[in-house]
Amino acid sequence: MDDLTSRDDEKRLELAREQGRQQEQNLQHERELATEQGRKQALDEERTKENIRNNAQANAQANANAAQANANAREKSKGGWGMGMKIIASLIVLVILVAIIGLLTLSVSVTPATTNYALPFTTNYAVTFPEGQAIAIGSSQMTVLTYQNELISDIDGDRQKLEVGDDRVISQRRALITTFGVIKIMDTNFQIDLKYKGDRDNQAYFDMSIHTSQQVPDFLLKQLLPAEIHAQPM
Repeated sequence: MDDLTSRDDEKRLELAREQGRQQEQNLQHERELATEQGRKQALDEERTKENIRNNAQANAQANANAAQANANAREKSKGGWGMGMKIIASLIVLVILVAIIGLLTLSVSVTPATTNYALPFTTNYAVTFPEGQAIAIGSSQMTVLTYQNELISDIDGDRQKLEVGDDRVISQRRALITTFGVIKIMDTNFQIDLKYKGDRDNQAYFDMSIHTSQQVPDFLLKQLLPAEIHAQPM
């Protein structure tokens, strides 16, 4: 009886020891799994950090490259804009020089009209003539001199006495306006009508109407008028 009890106790002890060994193995396995999992997690975290660092460096380099490209583009744009402005400024200066030379070489040639044309365009001026001085209007020579209440006007040797309100006509002529000596700007027939308005301080006052066969700008029309008379547009 005691032998049976002893064998049962041994079996129970052996079973307990086996269960203990099994539990110890399970615990060891769990510890190994936990350690392995920790290593994997640490490796994953390190890889994630490395990827973040690499991405940050790549982004920084890309931003630096983009900034440099923008700076180069702006510099190139500034250079192109500056060159364009220089070219435009040079062209403006050239145009101004050509215009000045054109004005300085502007000339008017007046000849007798070979054909009388209609003169539909009229420009009016208020003018003064100095008395006793021969004035060239186109190809005509005109001199005026007051005597008592009358004005003696001499145009190309044809003398007429004028009272206030009387008219005097310079017959139709041809004007050829050129610049640079050869470039024709305008070719027009013209006629000048004068109405005597009286005199003051040795100046004879007239209303002048210039009739032309073409529309002539005022600055060109004044080329027909000498510097000795003052012409004010009406």
